[in-house]
Amino acid sequence: MAIKRGFVFPFQRTLRRYLVLICIIFALKLASASVEEAFRAGQSTLSQVAAASRDVRYLLYDVNPPEGFNLRRDVYIRMASLLKTLRKEGDWVLVLPPWGRLYHWQSPDIHQVRIPWGEFFSITSLQANIPVIEYEEFLAESGGPFIDQILVLQSYAEGWTDGKWEEKVHERPCIEQLMYSRDKQGYYRGWFWGYEETRALNATCLSAQGHASMLAPMLQNKITATSVMLDRAEAVLHDHYAGKDYWDTRRSMVFAKHLRIIADEFRATFLNSTDKEDQTLYNEDWTRIKNKLGSSRGGPYLGVHLRRKDFIWGHREDVPSLKGAVKKIHSLLMKLKLEMVFVATDADGEELAKLKRMLPEMVRYEPSWEDLELLKDGGVAIIDQWICAHARYFIGTSVSTFSFRIHEEREILGFDPKTTYNRFCGDDESGCEQPTHWKIVY
Repeated sequence: MAIKRGFVFPFQRTLRRYLVLICIIFALKLASASVEEAFRAGQSTLSQVAAASRDVRYLLYDVNPPEGFNLRRDVYIRMASLLKTLRKEGDWVLVLPPWGRLYHWQSPDIHQVRIPWGEFFSITSLQANIPVIEYEEFLAESGGPFIDQILVLQSYAEGWTDGKWEEKVHERPCIEQLMYSRDKQGYYRGWFWGYEETRALNATCLSAQGHASMLAPMLQNKITATSVMLDRAEAVLHDHYAGKDYWDTRRSMVFAKHLRIIADEFRATFLNSTDKEDQTLYNEDWTRIKNKLGSSRGGPYLGVHLRRKDFIWGHREDVPSLKGAVKKIHSLLMKLKLEMVFVATDADGEELAKLKRMLPEMVRYEPSWEDLELLKDGGVAIIDQWICAHARYFIGTSVSTFSFRIHEEREILGFDPKTTYNRFCGDDESGCEQPTHWKIVY
């Protein structure tokens, strides 16, 4: 049965809000009481005087505006690798770019800019891997809304020399018009995550081709600025994709506790799913989690990520019609002897109504407007991912980073890969290639 918004009793909704508020207050008190533990990767919250005495340098970054939430999470992993390389010869801190104004965050009348990472992820967990600070902490530490140097990453205008790919980086004239403009005082203005008062002292372009840490020598030896921002940071590659460094950073990206509490409550209420019964026990300290693949059983439901909207025309060949998706879902339910299916989808209202008619077993997380205002579209997406990550079996959408992140979450939790790396085939595909299993490395 589809769980509709009105299905949740009022007292349950009120109780949930109180639980979220209590959790947030408790988390803030806990963070305040254990500052030493919060910065195991190196002190990153400093007073302005302390920052100056330490000669700390700040690495900021941004991503091409059209890129979505889950690709941006991937770019964070690349920047974490770069920061680790930089810290071998200097005291660098990564500044987390606030969230907001993303293409997929289309809920009307919800303020979704200048969102700190702490609303979606555990900052303490991130800091157990590398020193990070929120943007507003950077403003306080650095003495004002100024970024010393912006480096806009771009490809080489001439492409690969003689058709040969090699790692290289050079300061070059900008190929495209800068997304920044100079004001009357000579400062660079632009989109700084909704902070209109922020400006940069200088902005230039770098042609870059290679892995993220390739940038380290230039940042260390040729750039003297205290704060450096890399724009279009998705242009550089992972240093060691799917290696230990990758997985250490990915494991540190623990979802904010209040979002996990809401998702776990939903699982227990509507999907008969608890960590104890599902054998998905979780440790708040990600460094202590080392689950053997196949150790987690998962809840008694099928998890589905069904991407629609731009994927319908952008990936026509490997995205099924609603009829084709429902046929596959029913086949899996019968094969796995399950009766419930949790669906995470960006389908519009018309398609969603059709899906509910064709799939009466469907369960969805549908927040009220008040909950959405509190959680934001990003928080709802995380709740969907956390619920899918705990399913007995998961099937996602081809080449979707939303599905990729669920694969990784299930890998961390210790699910059998056969229950994780699955995707829908297009209606005209037969025996389509399934996602690659990137095995976790500890």
